[in-house]
Amino acid sequence: MEKRRKPKKLTLVRFKASGLSSKQRPTYPFKKAGVYLFLGEIANMREHCVVMDWKTNRTYVGYHTENFVELTEDET
Repeated sequence: MEKRRKPKKLTLVRFKASGLSSKQRPTYPFKKAGVYLFLGEIANMREHCVVMDWKTNRTYVGYHTENFVELTEDET
């Protein structure tokens, strides 16, 4: 299994739901086409991060870092 690279701080990301079970998916508030600003990993909660919705400025705390992928230049 390939380990995904963690997004860099202050980069635009998208949510990637692969790897979530059908029970977990409804608990995640992220939209498939949503764009989020990756604010960083929580220092004392490894592999969990803080992201902000690019359009609404709503902040989300404590979600798994592995579920966010940096946007490519073509996507921005």
